Amino acid sequence: MNKNIKIIIIVVIILLTIIGVGFFKYASFFSAPQKEAEAQQFTIAIGKDDSTEIAQQLKSQGFIKSELGFKIALLGLKGINSVCVDCISPGAYKISKAMNAREIAKILQQKPYMKWVIIPEGFRKEQIAEILVETLGWNDEQKSDWVTKYTAMNYDYIEGVYFPNTYLIPADEAPLDVAQRFINKFNEKFAPYADKFTKANIKWTTALKIASIVQREAGGKDDMPLIAGILWNRLLKDMRLEIDATIQYINDSRNNYLGIQCGEITPCVNQELTYSGYAAKKDGWWQPIKSADIQKASAYNTYLNKGLPPHPIANPGLEAIDAVLNSTETECLFYLHDSNRQIHCAKTYEEHLANIEKYLKNE
Repeated sequence: MNKNIKIIIIVVIILLTIIGVGFFKYASFFSAPQKEAEAQQFTIAIGKDDSTEIAQQLKSQGFIKSELGFKIALLGLKGINSVCVDCISPGAYKISKAMNAREIAKILQQKPYMKWVIIPEGFRKEQIAEILVETLGWNDEQKSDWVTKYTAMNYDYIEGVYFPNTYLIPADEAPLDVAQRFINKFNEKFAPYADKFTKANIKWTTALKIASIVQREAGGKDDMPLIAGILWNRLLKDMRLEIDATIQYINDSRNNYLGIQCGEITPCVNQELTYSGYAAKKDGWWQPIKSADIQKASAYNTYLNKGLPPHPIANPGLEAIDAVLNSTETECLFYLHDSNRQIHCAKTYEEHLANIEKYLKNE
């Protein structure tokens, strides 16, 4: 055989080998795991949006053949579209095992069709509306409808039943459906307590009003049973509650500061706080009250009116609800928090004044 022909044959064999290896590598790195498959939901948890973690999750769930292949596909998209490799948002996406790595990478670089929404404990519905505007992209009309229409359709559901939780919500879900979603979660979580409150001869609406006050007044979950016990004492003695958080709820204005200014039960401390495990946000919904505020005519003004406000003043979590049912038995009628957020209670107003002198005067 002619030497040149042998060389050509060897070169062809080498090329075919390289091509074959290339196809094999492509198939093992980038090709779809299946020829046919329906789209499925792929959920990226909050805090799990690193490309390496996502690649591991995709591989474990059978959406890709190779973690490295997926990351190479992401890098390829970055080179073409100048996208950020690790800018994959937490949420839910629709992908299929019949998609190749590049197709999946492209979808994950887009906005998720379901988004995570975190509702902290103790937020009022206006604050929740602001979260929904930010996460779901609601316009002004949708925000207004949420506050004035969809959360005001049932008298008992005006406030307090929009349960604080972490939700995965379709980005295009209607405001009315979002409200119902939160109510459904409240019904689910509150169900174990409903019969207990009935047996204790406590209306669930009453329990929720007290829980909302406890949620706003507590420096942490450990305070909640004691505060609930003090509130019960005041109610049973037909005393005015004189709760600053109810006045803050009336004020309904924001001045870029969130704090607490205490009254007869909780004397004044002007500082940023952490309420029940979440950082206080400087949005001013719960701004400090002024002395003139306690004279405002409102059914929510617990300085002027005896008893509870007509509705909850916030949306409490389970710890606050449980504290109402399992309140601490105490003879205290007053309480305050010191600069370290430690609670101190008193049986009489004179003892309370002494606590003010001891814990707050020099702050």
